[in-house]
Amino acid sequence: MPASVKPVPEHFHTVTPTLTLKGAAQAIEFYKKALGAQELMRMASPDGKIGHAEIKIGDSIIFISDEMQMPGCPQSPQTLGGVTGTLYLYVEDVDKAFQRAVDAGGKQTSPPTDMFWGDRHGAFVDPFGQMWSLSTHVRDLSPQEIEEGSRKFMAQMAQQAQKKSA
Repeated sequence: MPASVKPVPEHFHTVTPTLTLKGAAQAIEFYKKALGAQELMRMASPDGKIGHAEIKIGDSIIFISDEMQMPGCPQSPQTLGGVTGTLYLYVEDVDKAFQRAVDAGGKQTSPPTDMFWGDRHGAFVDPFGQMWSLSTHVRDLSPQEIEEGSRKFMAQMAQQAQKKSA
């Protein structure tokens, strides 16, 4: 590799999420409206679907493609019946960003709430089945404070689960 070529391209991080979706073109439009995404590029496959696209949200690039019905290709959340991960996005104002995402068609799974790790955090599922977590860091906490907060949070969750099963 020539010395002038960087192993990680300019404007990329070492990990780049890749989303495989049904309706990738519509998803890109949703991400523009809901999350302020900027479309960087798009390449169509011979059948007109998106073979590869890149969007930028904040300082991060995300790859997006349509689900392809070929062996070895990833499947969409709709095909899988769920997601295998969540995209965690830090924003300036979680309440405002969360409302924007829900207004654009996202389905709330948990409203913005102050959490034990120091973030104000909410989660939603987009119309394409992908789960997103939006957060604003509001408090710096020590590892001990986070651990204590986690214990209390897990105890509350266990109590709620017991009440639901009763």
